[in-house]
Amino acid sequence: MIPMHLTEKEEKMLNGEEGYAVKKAMQILVALGDIYGAESLIKVGSVQVAGVSYHNLGDAGLEFLDELAKDGKVKVLTTLNPAGMDLENWRQLGISPEFAEKQNMVIDAFEKMGILVSCTCTPYLIGNLPRYGEHVAWSESSAVTFANSVIGAKTNREGGPSALAAALVGKTPCYGLHLDEHRVPDIHVKVNARLAKFSDWGALGYSVGKKAENKIPYITGVKDAEVDELKSFCASVVTYGAKPLFYMQSITPGSENHQPPKDTVTIEDVDIQEAYEDINDEVSDIDFVCVGCPHCSIKEIADISNLLKGKTVSPNTELWVATSRFAKQLADKRGYTEVIERAGGKFACDTCMAVAPLKGRFRSVATTSAKGCYYSRHNKMLTKMGSLEECVEAAVTGKWK
Repeated sequence: MIPMHLTEKEEKMLNGEEGYAVKKAMQILVALGDIYGAESLIKVGSVQVAGVSYHNLGDAGLEFLDELAKDGKVKVLTTLNPAGMDLENWRQLGISPEFAEKQNMVIDAFEKMGILVSCTCTPYLIGNLPRYGEHVAWSESSAVTFANSVIGAKTNREGGPSALAAALVGKTPCYGLHLDEHRVPDIHVKVNARLAKFSDWGALGYSVGKKAENKIPYITGVKDAEVDELKSFCASVVTYGAKPLFYMQSITPGSENHQPPKDTVTIEDVDIQEAYEDINDEVSDIDFVCVGCPHCSIKEIADISNLLKGKTVSPNTELWVATSRFAKQLADKRGYTEVIERAGGKFACDTCMAVAPLKGRFRSVATTSAKGCYYSRHNKMLTKMGSLEECVEAAVTGKWK
């Protein structure tokens, strides 16, 4: 295999002329490029770094970040994935002081490198918004799928270290989904099912992901889709099996440039029902309700606020609204925060149910998110997925009906 071509400047970076962090970053990028047969590096417009939670990083990851932070500075707009806790109100959410201390050290290291402490899986909602066709280096699976599919940018699903390396260099190896020939759909998904409520989009993603089996779906039959619905679908479809790119006819950009592939599968009402049956466990008592995987938009927060007016969260149940701090600030100004907190709900900014240290804290969870259910099962929780109305009802009554 021919090694990746480097420019004179890139060679100097690899040789350490711009310091330790850039040298280490170049080593990571060159190794990645050689593994995947990239011919060269390509400039990126932005980076989204995952691997932010101390729960996932541990002391070894923290030590790695501290070393890079000694002389490393990012060269492009770089935002962070959710951390393991709300950076301000971690006590209220039951996080230990020991964990908080380590998590703050992680954040400090990222901040020293010039990274925006955004801590959200929806960077496109808080200012990290690529243009159509722009090359970026993003990490979080739902954000990568949204960037590729809904925005039409170009990114592979980067690992935490490779995304950080791309940020420090401003480039990433040009392979995979950066190349047009690898962005061609290879399975046609005909959706004949009716999508009646928000969580049906998670169920649809589950069904498409299972049937696509690591292929790029071209989806027909969906008449309309809101951004939040697409956000939910992006999280689900990649979690359950598809590549982090899809085309939805007449809805997502680029769909007009392709024809439906000959290899065809269908999604019927029975497939949506089976998705719910696979995702939902036999449980009626709910002690944890978490909405916002991916992070809630301001529209979703408004909907939660309206549903909670005049109601009180059950004393046996904890309700989290996971969102970016930016969206929370908007909610503060609009009065949504006051309504939700008066009802007994809690905002979980900067974090989410997939990366917070939740194992052993709750027995069962209700959520609108198929991806949230996937990760909650890893945390040994019984799961229920349903509409926002059903989740708020579970929070108020402590029961799943």
